[in-house]
Amino acid sequence: MSELETDDPLDLFRRWYQDARASEPDVPDAMSLATSDADGNPSVRMVLLKGLDDRGFVFYTNFNSPKGREALTRRRAALNFHWKSLKKQVRIQGAVETVTDAEADAYFASRPRDSQIAAWASRQSEPMAERFDLERRFAEYTAKFQGAPVPRPPHWSGLRVVPDVLEFWVDRPYRLHERMLFRRAGSAWSAARLYP
Repeated sequence: MSELETDDPLDLFRRWYQDARASEPDVPDAMSLATSDADGNPSVRMVLLKGLDDRGFVFYTNFNSPKGREALTRRRAALNFHWKSLKKQVRIQGAVETVTDAEADAYFASRPRDSQIAAWASRQSEPMAERFDLERRFAEYTAKFQGAPVPRPPHWSGLRVVPDVLEFWVDRPYRLHERMLFRRAGSAWSAARLYP
């Protein structure tokens, strides 16, 4: 039986993710995130997986950034994990929902203080005349929150991709790779083996 044969693709993902955390030399949490604008123009960038449960895959961002605006407007996104050391990848598509304030607050509080301040200082993806502008804003917010906890900015929170498609890919010799596609309908998953 192939390792790709399962009734629970999220459980299979968790197993692969644990393997990646044990063996991937760089950042096993790195995933590409694809969104599209109102005209359907796609955009992709790397983000970090910061939460995983039966509901989906969570990352955090500035909601004023293009990825935040696009994900919140279109309410659909795609993710891709590629773990070179394992010769495996997982492709995910799904609906986008906002995490609860309690989830966002808890994650924000776990971040290093300088990262919390950076969330206030950065006008993510807006034009910047010179590096000093960012450094000045960082210094201003450092002073503003001196001696006090840094609150989560209102424009910064988490997004969850709730998967309805997962595709698992395993590298095999002679490009005879293994692929298994899972689609969710309600609470049930259907599986289809794909040609490489």
